Amino acid sequence: MLNISIVLYRPDVKQVENLLAELLKIRCLNRIYLIDNSPVESKEFANSDTVRYIYNDGRNLGYGKGHNIALRESIYDGIEFHLVMNSDVLVRAEDIDLMHDFIAREPRVGQLIPRVIYPDGSLQYVAKLLPTPLDVFGRRFLPKCWMRKRNARYELQAADHDKPFNAPSLSGCFMFMRTKAAQQAHLFDERYFLYPEDVDLTRTIHRDWLTIYWPAVTIVHAHAKGSYRSWHLLWVHIVNMCRYFNKWGWFYDPERRRMNRAVIAATSPRE
Repeated sequence: MLNISIVLYRPDVKQVENLLAELLKIRCLNRIYLIDNSPVESKEFANSDTVRYIYNDGRNLGYGKGHNIALRESIYDGIEFHLVMNSDVLVRAEDIDLMHDFIAREPRVGQLIPRVIYPDGSLQYVAKLLPTPLDVFGRRFLPKCWMRKRNARYELQAADHDKPFNAPSLSGCFMFMRTKAAQQAHLFDERYFLYPEDVDLTRTIHRDWLTIYWPAVTIVHAHAKGSYRSWHLLWVHIVNMCRYFNKWGWFYDPERRRMNRAVIAATSPRE
């Protein structure tokens, strides 16, 4: 069985309603959690046996802490799989069932993400290396021409994205997890308010499980890139990335080096 959690902040109600209508068709679905961090409660979302709306009384708990509310429910109820997803994702119910069936028969897989495309059909590079400070800050503040080669390496652009591969960093827009793997990784680190919590959790799961890019299914994500449009979100991004590097290491991170070398070796084109 599968639980799904979606963290909301000033949601597009129609967008969420359309998504819920599709998710409710999922064969393996147990429950959907809507975790609302908005300053004003949304009256449009009614609780039912399958959909649970949780309003945090106007407190914006952040992305990871919000999802942890639902993840702890999955752990308590013994639900085997948990999907963390954004409300701006377009996905078919039958494709979520396909992902469920795949991960259920692959006991070594702790987390997966399908192929993700932009609304215009172009590929999103959602499986990456673990970031170095240069990868994070260079792509934001240095000329693009200086970072083009480095960014292509970081985003694993040379990998064959028509085939599955094991990567230590998967995007938080759609995290299909084995609940046991998330529990062993101690869920999302709530010290992050936004941005690197998906990298942090995936790399921790990656220590003991496969964290797979799985292109047998394709979803659409209207990636907003909020920190590219808002000075406030840019500052939030910088602060939380500093917390990430303080935790794992800025320039000395042997686990990062080992994991990155492994995925580069596995995905580099063969001559």
